[in-house]
Amino acid sequence: MGRKIHKTRTEAASIDMTPMIDVVFQLMIFFIVTMKMTKDVNPNIKLELTKDSRLLENSEQALIVEVDRNGMVSSHNARMDRETFRTILKARYNRVGEFPVLIRGDRRTKHRDIRAVMDICADIGLWRLTFVGIKEKKTRT
Repeated sequence: MGRKIHKTRTEAASIDMTPMIDVVFQLMIFFIVTMKMTKDVNPNIKLELTKDSRLLENSEQALIVEVDRNGMVSSHNARMDRETFRTILKARYNRVGEFPVLIRGDRRTKHRDIRAVMDICADIGLWRLTFVGIKEKKTRT
């Protein structure tokens, strides 16, 4: 008896990756749009306690200026000397007009360093200055 040999065709299995790539891109877009944008603030600055406080309106338009305990000025974690700060502030003022300035001064900063930032703002024409402080001390439980 003769044996019949069945020949089977083998085809390479392929998976269409297009839908998977579409889903990955949709997830990336979702997470980028919904992620919380954090402000670039220096965590080493220790703010002073304050008794009185109020919320600043339009704080998203405000420029946050930080003065560390050594008197160094920074904004968005970019340290700069005072003349560079003046140039950047003047350019923003010329571009968008008046805007509020939030000053985050370390509680160990000398008054003359805070005053220098205030003088630069006043020279440019910015008068809406606010100091950032802590309303009440956190208690550990």
